[in-house]
Amino acid sequence: MVSRREFLWANGVVLAAGGLGISLPAGPAGATTSAPAPLLPGFGRATRLDFADISTLHGNDQLLLATLQGVVNRRRPRLYFNYTTEGYDNTWLASTGAAVTRHERPLDLIARYRGEVRGAILHDPDVPDSVNVATTLAGLENAVAATAEQAEQYGLRTITDLRGRFKADDILGLYRWQLDNLWPRCTHALLSGLPPTRTVKVDDVQWREIARETERIRDSSNREVRTFDLSQELSGQDGVYLRFQDSLGDDGWGASVGSVVVKADGAQIASFKPGTDAETPFLFDGLNSSIGGDENRFSDGGGYFIYRFTAPAGTQQLTVEVDLWNQFLVTATTTAPTRVEPFPYFRDYTTAMRAMVFWLPPSGQTGELLDEILTKVKPTTPYAGWFSNDVAGEWGGVDRASQHAVEVVPADYYMNATVHAGVAAKVSSKVRPRPPATLRNRVYLTLTVGEGDNIQYCQRRMRQLWDDPARGRVPTNWTVSPLLAEIGPALLSHYQRTATANDLLIAGPSGAGYTYPGSWPEKDVDAYTELTGRFLRRTGMDLVYAYNHRNAEGNGWVPFDERIVSSYRKNTPLRGIVQSWESGDLQIHPAGLPVIGNFSPQGKAQEYRDTLVKKIEGWDGKSPLFIAGAINAWNWTPSDIAELGSLLSDAFEIVRGDTFFHLLDQHLDRTG
Repeated sequence: MVSRREFLWANGVVLAAGGLGISLPAGPAGATTSAPAPLLPGFGRATRLDFADISTLHGNDQLLLATLQGVVNRRRPRLYFNYTTEGYDNTWLASTGAAVTRHERPLDLIARYRGEVRGAILHDPDVPDSVNVATTLAGLENAVAATAEQAEQYGLRTITDLRGRFKADDILGLYRWQLDNLWPRCTHALLSGLPPTRTVKVDDVQWREIARETERIRDSSNREVRTFDLSQELSGQDGVYLRFQDSLGDDGWGASVGSVVVKADGAQIASFKPGTDAETPFLFDGLNSSIGGDENRFSDGGGYFIYRFTAPAGTQQLTVEVDLWNQFLVTATTTAPTRVEPFPYFRDYTTAMRAMVFWLPPSGQTGELLDEILTKVKPTTPYAGWFSNDVAGEWGGVDRASQHAVEVVPADYYMNATVHAGVAAKVSSKVRPRPPATLRNRVYLTLTVGEGDNIQYCQRRMRQLWDDPARGRVPTNWTVSPLLAEIGPALLSHYQRTATANDLLIAGPSGAGYTYPGSWPEKDVDAYTELTGRFLRRTGMDLVYAYNHRNAEGNGWVPFDERIVSSYRKNTPLRGIVQSWESGDLQIHPAGLPVIGNFSPQGKAQEYRDTLVKKIEGWDGKSPLFIAGAINAWNWTPSDIAELGSLLSDAFEIVRGDTFFHLLDQHLDRTG
């Protein structure tokens, strides 16, 4: 039975462009003549899918199957895989509308579809980045990326053998070769940055706890050099592994390391600062960590980083002196806790699109090569994937892309895109009716869950949060990517159809793709806001959570100015902007459009409430006060939001974002 809500939402519905079976050009010769051309096109609607769970396969096998999926699904989507043990690919399988045949032996599908590929591109196990070159070539040659052993096992003819062609320590040379030789044949409608490898945890590793901070310390007040005795681990034949984690993973501020000195029987055998060449030989796994401004390495939440030390034969005592602070958990083991494998995700889409795939840290010489690549595409060309070095890579990478009028689509963990982009789901273009409200002397609070620009978050973590029974008890804004209308219409349709009266979907940073509008060339800003307007009207969204570039000191954001907001106002249906700000002390009205900075308290519900109460200590209750509160999507749940709502006094009124901006606009008009 169709509910009244579903019936109302069905009015004004538009079909996702990805479900129209749009054909793709073979290379940069040009787009199809349809106007406007899709930004993230699909490959037709799947009517029958061969499904297999590949979550437990080695990365080499997943890589082969992902590139096979790209070649096969480019012609017509027929392959769908469950890539991870969390099972979210299974969750969305029914939304494809296709008949599903399940296969218990996923590698048997190679023989089933071998006739649709020309052969194999052999990547070099000694040169991890060759995985990206192999992926690019797989798309261009209608081939799969494989090891030499796989090619022999499955009877795949070798199209190109990359073994021995590149040096592992010459990443610039590898990607320069790709740019010079493959770029002319690639699509120019999409760029993709994907890590060549991933780190996989080894099961049943036993860790010994060395040290733990039990207090919530976020100000470095516990910083000191601590000495850890690792002599118990000297019996291991593979060295000693020292892991640093966040002891309290719900609020950030995890383990931070400023320097490391290692001594064997009192003699120094290692000394380094994070982020330097001296650290490299000892950093076993740093993919889940970042380099901070104090030459420190840190990791928050569920992240970690691991050092490996090998003591000389006969060593009796091994000690490590670590400059360490904040909320740390330190553990040690003698067993290699992880292994490195090819990173397989999103490669079905890049292969199908014939996109060039690369992984260039956005600083130094690799950043210069990234700049060169970004200059070769037209304004508003999407860069799909992500950047290395986590937070620092995000700021540097997104800013470089913005300077070249390129928006970022965080998509490195988005899976089965070649299928999801073609689903003919109904995406509503209707704007939600705004609840009636009268401006009063209250503290108006609107709560916004971030990360919505991240389409893999929309596919995975957001669905987990969305299924929490407590959702809907408190008015909440949920950021999503309006680009899902093309690359994941069934996902967006699900969130639209199942939203409660207290749920409001708004665009994630900063509209049609993650970007810093203030960094765009002045002549191209309108192109981005026009693209954003197109997708907002298509998805019924009229609010956006936005980012801008950071200030010269690198410790804060630059507020949107009249020029940027005027472009949004002219080209989009926006009625308000929440700008990333952390301290929440931004409230401006450029071009007649209200812009408010978000406020980001630390901790869970009780601490969040206490911080809000402290923030309004000077409020006299004689005029309305407006606070845009940020909700951490990785640490909070709707149950936490409901708890926060129950803790707030009558002075606070939590409202949806549309009501919030309606009242804020009235207030700003009255106060001038």
